[in-house]
Amino acid sequence: MASKIKTTEIKEAGIVIIEPKGNFIGGDETDELRDTIKKYADEGNKKLIIDLGDVIYLNSTALGVLISAHANYAKREGKIVLCQLSKNLENLFVITKLSLIFDAYSNQDEAVRSFSQNKN
Repeated sequence: MASKIKTTEIKEAGIVIIEPKGNFIGGDETDELRDTIKKYADEGNKKLIIDLGDVIYLNSTALGVLISAHANYAKREGKIVLCQLSKNLENLFVITKLSLIFDAYSNQDEAVRSFSQNKN
């Protein structure tokens, strides 16, 4: 199966950008998203951007992947931010109250900058 997830690493900043594409309905594509996030978490990544610009649909299983990834990163003092949410996805995150958990930005540049602005 061809990968539907593009990843980019900004090494000097320690940031990884994941760009999933399509519908995430709990099948192989959702497993691939989980495995991709887990791979970077296991490598010690603490700054993850998930670009949802090419994602059409997320079901509850896919949302669960994002929630458990958020918990994993938070436990390790890391952070996941989202960017390029469509209006439908934005509404989904508001309705499910996940907009209170995830910071969302309009583009990758803003998401990348958010990490340098949030130094502890």
